[in-house]
Amino acid sequence: MATFKNIMRISPTIKNIKKLINTFSFFASPYTKNTLLNVSHRSCVKSVTAAFHTTAKRNDLMEFFDDEKNWGQERVRVGRSWNKDELRLKSNEDLHKLWYVLLKEKNMLLTMEHAYNEAYEYFPNPERRDKVEESMSNLEEVVRERNIAYHELETGEHGERPSRYVSNQLGLRYRYKCCEHIIPAFMNKSWREKHITTYGGYAVAKFRRLYREKLFLEKRRETNRQTNQAKIVLKRFPNVDMEALQAAYPKANVKKAMYHSRSRSHHVP
Repeated sequence: MATFKNIMRISPTIKNIKKLINTFSFFASPYTKNTLLNVSHRSCVKSVTAAFHTTAKRNDLMEFFDDEKNWGQERVRVGRSWNKDELRLKSNEDLHKLWYVLLKEKNMLLTMEHAYNEAYEYFPNPERRDKVEESMSNLEEVVRERNIAYHELETGEHGERPSRYVSNQLGLRYRYKCCEHIIPAFMNKSWREKHITTYGGYAVAKFRRLYREKLFLEKRRETNRQTNQAKIVLKRFPNVDMEALQAAYPKANVKKAMYHSRSRSHHVP
């Protein structure tokens, strides 16, 4: 008897739920008949959920173009790029969303740049692309830091692909990232032909000698440039902070340049 009373008490509630679902399904699709629907049927669930959605607004192919108010403008006001300290404060979900926002912005800028080049017009603020690429690079670095920290905490290893330094046919060293292959290296002829790590001969030795000389001259030229700049600063500002000057010109010997004749003005150090 108690069970029968409970069933009679629940039946009006079920009828009200069916009427509510019927009403929603009627607004969801113009082809849905205004009849009593079966709640357990899969088509009923699809028709009801179709009335509620959170899909963003779609502008078709216009998403690849900039806002119309920026067309023909000489300057477009934009912000700076995302730095690593700001990205470290965000969650993984936010970083995932931000990556696709930046990717969408990059595709838009590439499309607009191509359109301006085709029209032989000046593309406003070309540095926007550099800011987006810098933001994406910083985001990848932050995600890489988190992955390394997670793997080191769980397994004690960094979790990245192993790599080693090898030399090419000209004797230049580079980092090679190891990867798995189905065929072993001693049996994979095509792989061995593309990855030759030995070098030799008179021509290669001459190239390495000239290349080392070029690097040495570039390094000495940069050191001399910074030293001369430090001397000019010491001559104009005798009471300059030596630590700040050394930080501004790290390759220059500031203490030695302070006693040089070109850095002396009307004072004696």
